[in-house]
Amino acid sequence: MLEIEQAERTSISLNSPNNRSCFSHLHSLQESLVKRLIGLCFFIVVTTALLNTDANAAEPALKLGVGLFQPDKEKNDATYRPLATYLSNKLNRPVELRTVDSWEGLAKSLANGETDIALMGPWGYVLANHQAGAQVVSTILYDGKPEYFAIMVTHPNSGINQPADLKGKTFAFGDKGSTSGYLIPLHYFMTQGIDPERYFSKVLYTKHQAIETQVTQGILDAGADYNRNRNAMIEQGLIKAEQSRIIWQSAPLPNDAVAVSKALAADRAFVIRLQAALSEVGDVLKTEPKLLPPHYTGFVSRDNNFYKPIRDAGLATGILQAK
Repeated sequence: MLEIEQAERTSISLNSPNNRSCFSHLHSLQESLVKRLIGLCFFIVVTTALLNTDANAAEPALKLGVGLFQPDKEKNDATYRPLATYLSNKLNRPVELRTVDSWEGLAKSLANGETDIALMGPWGYVLANHQAGAQVVSTILYDGKPEYFAIMVTHPNSGINQPADLKGKTFAFGDKGSTSGYLIPLHYFMTQGIDPERYFSKVLYTKHQAIETQVTQGILDAGADYNRNRNAMIEQGLIKAEQSRIIWQSAPLPNDAVAVSKALAADRAFVIRLQAALSEVGDVLKTEPKLLPPHYTGFVSRDNNFYKPIRDAGLATGILQAK
């Protein structure tokens, strides 16, 4: 009975108006504190997000330079814009695409800072590396391989069956920044004791697409090109296979390079992120096939040593001077 009375007195005491008011006030303080904590957490999250956004927005856009792989600038831009968009999303940074219409010009733009990242021919990369410290980070894959071939083509009715038959004929090189269109065929001619300016009746320097077109039309006797371009032009209906015949093919050459300027190459964390983004392209192509042109199947990480055959050819021709 004593315990019951004590419990009743305790209950009465707890339910007294003063105590109820105290508990109510304590409950209000707890609610207020919880609301303030929630508000503080929300403020921290939003502020952090805004700071990250500002930091990303403050970073200048990366300039992605691409060589003229397609017949014209408009088609080239349309072809490689998906890659620029992909890299922008993966790197969380704006990427501006710019087509440079000569391989030599693209090498110079990477060297002088007009371009930050470049998808460029092997010789153009070697020039940019030699002149301004640009560094390759990845190599593009063509039908799963990081290599391609320089070729010489003629019209089947030209009577030309091999390079030795070219004496006194018209011949076209690509521009002087081209690997397959200039450096490699020039190196081959030198090994054969051929001085193009004296051996041929006329020497031209023009774009790869123009070489193929003029050879099939019989305007040119022969010219230098690369297998990927010839294949693409045939598939696109720009030339007919039966009007173009290969009379010479090089040894396998390292494929086009994705290179970065010397300044970006010093940012190792950025290079790792870029290589990771490029290495994932092969898988992304399964659901986004227009990310790269037909036959291009992704990228593989490579370093400067992979392009030694091109550097050796440059040194052998005397175009590249040893440091």
